[in-house]
Amino acid sequence: MASHRRPKQPSRARVTVLTTAAAAAVALTSQAANAAPSEKPSKDEVKAKVDKLYEEAEQATEKFNGAKEKQEKLQKEISTIQDNVARGQEELNELRDSMGLAAAAQYRTGSIDSSVQLFLSSDPDDYLDKASTMDQLSAQQVDALKKIQEKQRELAQDRSEAAEKLKDLASTRTELGKKKKEVQGKLAQAQKLLNTLTAKEKAALAAEQASASAESAGEALGASAGSGRAGAAYAWAQSQLGKPYVYGATGMSSYDCSGLTSRAYAAAGISIPRTSQAQAGVGTKIYSVSQLKVGDLVFFFNDLHHVGLYAGNNQIIHAPRTGTVVRYESMSTVGGPFMFGVRV
Repeated sequence: MASHRRPKQPSRARVTVLTTAAAAAVALTSQAANAAPSEKPSKDEVKAKVDKLYEEAEQATEKFNGAKEKQEKLQKEISTIQDNVARGQEELNELRDSMGLAAAAQYRTGSIDSSVQLFLSSDPDDYLDKASTMDQLSAQQVDALKKIQEKQRELAQDRSEAAEKLKDLASTRTELGKKKKEVQGKLAQAQKLLNTLTAKEKAALAAEQASASAESAGEALGASAGSGRAGAAYAWAQSQLGKPYVYGATGMSSYDCSGLTSRAYAAAGISIPRTSQAQAGVGTKIYSVSQLKVGDLVFFFNDLHHVGLYAGNNQIIHAPRTGTVVRYESMSTVGGPFMFGVRV
């Protein structure tokens, strides 16, 4: 007779697990079906993010400018030292040649005196310390030997200094490359965000900027004109209105913020440093906006990474950031706090 067995019933734990899994699957499916599609960021949200990226890019730009300026300075210093070494070596060769001629003459007469022995010694300093023949040397011979030794020490020092500066130059070039890459990365992120906007939204942003700049221009033109060198620098900056911002640029077709201000003062006959942080130390600091005069340098953000020229009535002329041009702008819309002005 066949055996009739009852089918094995699933355990209570297994039933619970299966039930829970099924419920979760149903819930996830329901959520996926009812979930709203991810919302596209608004024009204002994109602008806020882009402005932040541009600010970070400008911070990196001023560090890039500082590294570039240091590189150029080191290259000039190294070139000067190398020229000095070349001239010094020629002088040393001439001194040695004159001593060589003296040695040849004494050899022909069969009397090589102690001065020539000193010159031919592998360790002249040691020879001078140990020899008791200095009184036997003529004053002229002693002077010639001392000149040779002095020139050798100068050349050794110059070569050592050049080697140290070359190391510094190599690290500066590395830093320059890093900052350039950082700037380019921030700008690429900003452009990617801007590409999410429609043509209509981009046009609206451009119109807003143009309207704000026109309003600032009207305020600035109502201010009193600048005077002296500061007035001349300001007038020159006015002639550059409309030229694009490009990081690292100092004109004449494009500028970054400190590139514009340094070039403006150069046009007025005053040389000021390249970077905004360095420009902050070139004159008398003015902490009250009411005390500013047209043409004064004005600095923004805690790290002083942005600078412009005061235009009167709380307005400035500056090169704001990538995607903009040299323009008038209210100090209240620069994007960072006003720190102080500098009267050059």
